[in-house]
Amino acid sequence: MSLIPSFFGSRRSGSVFDPFSLDIWDPFEDFPSEHSRENSAFVNSRIDWKETPEAHVLEADLPGVKKEEVKLEVEDDRVLQISGERKVEKEDKNDTWHRVERSRGRFQRRFRLPENAKLDQIKASMENGVLTVTVPKAEVKKPDVKAIEISG
Repeated sequence: MSLIPSFFGSRRSGSVFDPFSLDIWDPFEDFPSEHSRENSAFVNSRIDWKETPEAHVLEADLPGVKKEEVKLEVEDDRVLQISGERKVEKEDKNDTWHRVERSRGRFQRRFRLPENAKLDQIKASMENGVLTVTVPKAEVKKPDVKAIEISG
């Protein structure tokens, strides 16, 4: 833990393994911009990662996105990538928009999985706009302990 206060927010956890280490810090994320409004909700989409005795479970909020629009991949170096695109609705020339707040466009999040992840057994489901990714864990073999008699 650092004794120096962070002016950029706390992006890192105190554990040795940091699953969010691939998140890219954007120094301009809090500044308003015409171009950043398009993807702002998906770039900062909320993802929870919990570890149970059997698996790592990630839950991503992807409101308004169909499962066919989401792509889930694992790279060789244990990097899980969630990506996709929320399509722009067809606009009718007769409609008058008063407010546009929902994001559209491409999104992508990447996470480095721990060494105990069973990459060949990952499962995913999507219900009510929540993507749930379950990554089973390999059993950690407990070391055999043998008592040694001390002579003398």
